[in-house]
Amino acid sequence: MHALSPLLAAAALAAFTLSARAGSPVLLDGAGGDAWTFDKLVTGSVAPGACDRVEVASPLGTAVAILDGGRFTADVPLGEGANEVSARCLKGGREAARSAAQSWTVRLADRPKAWVRSVAGEEGITLDAGRSEPAQGRTVPIVRTEWRARDGNPAPLPGLPSTEDRLTLPAPSTDGEYGVTLRVTDALGRSDESTVLFQARGGKALAIDPQRHRPGWMNDAIVYGVVPHLFGKRGLDDVTARLDAIQALGVTTLWLSPVTDAPGLDFGYAVTDHFRVRARFGAEADLRELVAAAHARGMRVMMDFVPNHLAEQHPYHADAEARGMDSAYHDFFDRGGDGKITHYFEWTNLKNLDYDNPEVRRYMTAAFAHWVRDVGIDGFRVDASWAVKERAPEYWPQLRAELRRINPDLLLLAEASARDPWYVENGFDAAYDWTGQLGQWAWHDAFGAELPTAERLRAALAASAPGTPVFRFLNNNDTGTRFVTRHGPAYTRVAAALLLTLPGVPCLYTGEEVGAAYEPYGEPQPISWEDKEGLRGHYARLARLRHEEPALRSARMEMLPAEDAALLAYRRPGREPVTVVLNFTGRVLPAPAFDGPMRDLLTGATVAPGTPVPAHAAWVLKAAAP
Repeated sequence: MHALSPLLAAAALAAFTLSARAGSPVLLDGAGGDAWTFDKLVTGSVAPGACDRVEVASPLGTAVAILDGGRFTADVPLGEGANEVSARCLKGGREAARSAAQSWTVRLADRPKAWVRSVAGEEGITLDAGRSEPAQGRTVPIVRTEWRARDGNPAPLPGLPSTEDRLTLPAPSTDGEYGVTLRVTDALGRSDESTVLFQARGGKALAIDPQRHRPGWMNDAIVYGVVPHLFGKRGLDDVTARLDAIQALGVTTLWLSPVTDAPGLDFGYAVTDHFRVRARFGAEADLRELVAAAHARGMRVMMDFVPNHLAEQHPYHADAEARGMDSAYHDFFDRGGDGKITHYFEWTNLKNLDYDNPEVRRYMTAAFAHWVRDVGIDGFRVDASWAVKERAPEYWPQLRAELRRINPDLLLLAEASARDPWYVENGFDAAYDWTGQLGQWAWHDAFGAELPTAERLRAALAASAPGTPVFRFLNNNDTGTRFVTRHGPAYTRVAAALLLTLPGVPCLYTGEEVGAAYEPYGEPQPISWEDKEGLRGHYARLARLRHEEPALRSARMEMLPAEDAALLAYRRPGREPVTVVLNFTGRVLPAPAFDGPMRDLLTGATVAPGTPVPAHAAWVLKAAAP
């Protein structure tokens, strides 16, 4: 039910046209199309005095239309899949005329919805399936409830599996995070699942709020931005072939650039089908294989997803432009005071969606959910999330509730500034390392031989909103020429140490570890994986330290004073604190004060107090063993 239907089916359009030409006293507006609802408000016209009553019928039932002069409206029930809808004119209790049929294809899956209510108490955790909802189209009772423990729990859960509607599980004696999955089935055999998390701590069970919970795997995440066409001509298959090399780098999470359908050589943000993998990258089966291979290695996979707009080539926009008010999709798009569809910044080919339309919300929510439920995607980098927030801020918490119902460990990354705490308070787990200006990298003017790098970095690092995890990077799809190309390998090594020792979620981007030189939006040619600059080992060592040292994964950081303002130094507190000293300059600088000898975790060398910091040096220090 996910691929877009052929628009304006020839037979329905022909029938509608013939009926109109024949002067039928009852006409439906338009020819139908895709529907993201189980009840459609249809409209039409009637000839004056021709009908005492108008009824509109679908496969699921008949609705009596409301007449208003020469117009009528009716709220018609629809079922999953194809629905032929027609209106009939009644005069004196008899059928006087019938309209040409509309063809509506409901793209939503008609099934019950599993919801879990969890409450922690003295006896343990109580799980209740009573909030579950029957299917919306063909509504029948839910007849079976099944509970099972999620794979990978710290210990078995006595009392599972179960078929009770409500059950209480005793608190596990082994501390950790536990998952329980509910499956509900209705009288027609249609099923749905939802998973809930709870914690066990010190013999007590603690409920987890899915709206506030951040996935545990995020704490140790090192993200790798993947542009499939840069890996090879096979796209997703070539990414799968390099998984071992990416994992050896210390990466835990893949972030796939947009892989949904888009026109020509577009990078992918001009989406023409949110439910289909782009053919130049492979098929959905290839994406499933990539996700399965990553999961087998303990890695997660995130998608870059585009909810703000559709490409002008999208069938919905093409139909809206061609048919105007008669299009089923006319109201899918955000429109200005002049009635014209608005677009994303200066990109006139990217047509903004109207999130006040419930069908738009259902369309996009179904698209997100498809990749989670059917492919196993672990999270999303949400493109232009700030733009949807400006038009419909309430959508993000609604989306999070639905996605976390399916996978409570899902991660949502906002393409929006981490300096605004709104995003992590309203549906997201982390946000971008931007300034307050849209799209402006927080470190955009910090680097360069003539700039006070350390001073500017200190200011940027102090600006993020407290409690907001920051998505940090040297390179991504929007940073243009690669960092190593602009600043050279020596400077890049110091910047890489900064990236991988700060609080937040660090991201490497395709080929960064081998110094690959390219423009992300340039000619899509596969890159060379030859490590000409000798950077791969440096990145791998830094990643290993981040995984090994708890202090480097914490949210705490203390800036340290430096005798020379050109030196950047900070301390990552913890049971075993780590001190990071970075010299971006080409000159030797005095080190910050510290007590006793320190060991450089990158090289194993001992650093005595007062040792000067060499040019372009990066130290990651712990107190040396006595």
